[in-house]
Amino acid sequence: MQTNASPSDAGTAKLGFVVAVVVIASLGGLLFGYDTGVIAGANEFLKTEFHMGAGMTGLVSSSIDLGAMLGVLIAGYMGDKIGRKKALSVAGLIFIVCSILTALATNVAELVIGRFIGGVGIGLASLLSPLYIAEIAPPRIRGRLVGSNQLAIVSGIFIVYFINAAIVSSHTDAWNQTTGWRWMFGMGAIPAVLFFLLLFFVPESPRFLMARGREQQAIAILERVNGREQARVDAKAIRDSIDMVPDSLFRELSRPGIRKALFVGVLLAIFQQFTGTNAVGYYAPMIFKAAGAGTNASFYDTVWIGAIKVIFVIVLMLIVDRVGRKRLLVWNGGFMALFLVILGIAFSLPHMLTWLVLGLTFLHTIAYELSWGGGVWIVLSEIYPTAIRGRAMSIASFALWFATYLVAQFFPILLQAIGGTWTFWIFAVFCIAMAVFMKKVVPETSNKSMEKIQTDWIQAGSSDSTFNSI
Repeated sequence: MQTNASPSDAGTAKLGFVVAVVVIASLGGLLFGYDTGVIAGANEFLKTEFHMGAGMTGLVSSSIDLGAMLGVLIAGYMGDKIGRKKALSVAGLIFIVCSILTALATNVAELVIGRFIGGVGIGLASLLSPLYIAEIAPPRIRGRLVGSNQLAIVSGIFIVYFINAAIVSSHTDAWNQTTGWRWMFGMGAIPAVLFFLLLFFVPESPRFLMARGREQQAIAILERVNGREQARVDAKAIRDSIDMVPDSLFRELSRPGIRKALFVGVLLAIFQQFTGTNAVGYYAPMIFKAAGAGTNASFYDTVWIGAIKVIFVIVLMLIVDRVGRKRLLVWNGGFMALFLVILGIAFSLPHMLTWLVLGLTFLHTIAYELSWGGGVWIVLSEIYPTAIRGRAMSIASFALWFATYLVAQFFPILLQAIGGTWTFWIFAVFCIAMAVFMKKVVPETSNKSMEKIQTDWIQAGSSDSTFNSI
């Protein structure tokens, strides 16, 4: 006997479909976090094994960012031409290759090449995972679902910090120096294979399908997300937005409002990296050792950073659609500046207080994960028109990874040349600047459809003389 499902059951089924798709797409973020975080545990052993100075240490760490810069440049084009899903599959294959190459490296050049290749995968995933999630998520919970990609990133960081600590504590320094770091890199192949295989079970982005004229396929996916009636409304809005915006990035940039959106996205991307978070993430064990912690203690302190990241990204996901993107980014920009100023003072004391450095690092991490960590990726995934979203995000993401490269390359050199005090104070100045920029320039995007956000930018640009000349 056939029975009709209740509306609540249907709604639960739709939400279950969306959550399953988002979880699989977010594995790209987990691999992003794993491959960027693994170097924090391997750095000290690599320095000894390959006799690396500060500059070479920076190059090994930052080579992944150089690869990511290339990855984001091609990610937008690939996502717009072959589809978000296929491009993410390419990223999965690249992650597998990266894990194998770095685990088997016999010299610095092979390490740099392996991490550069992994960076290409990170560049693809860092752009396409949040973009794909934003395009399939219902507007009312879009911020929360895009935030799940940041949760996956920090979960990847936490997992690799835990793995690093477990490897270090269970073997001798001699074994870790020759073999332990290889296991740190090689373990990344497991989630990479899982990501690649699970992508076969997710649909293509409905907005990509609409842009390619495959409307019936797109509507079928939209029905699974929001129901039949809303799917028709969404399909019309997407169709109208595509008709409004030509499939040409350069033609669309002739509109002041879209130029403003691109300008805002690029600056937000750069600012995110000058919060100082990657300096802490890449070199946390080095920072804690400089503050007086022993080798094993510094690794376990780093695990706590990973755990804090996971907890407070979950908090971000719960509040971002209610509190709003703008308020969170403004407030926490100021808090990060305060913590970095005090952290700089802590490094200037004649006797380093380990507990103070640890506490300030934790507080800075909390403020970052409640705002600029996931918040920037949410905003970047929302503010561009459907027809050019992938390529516009590529430009902003390229700026983000270039800034990441600068931080990874020059942070150890700055730390050695001018000390922790001035290094952290430089980051504090950037945190103040980004809070002011967010307050004065960036509009709120919470609870708006992506098509409404696009219309708002175009209307704002036509009436804003400040950006008409950009």
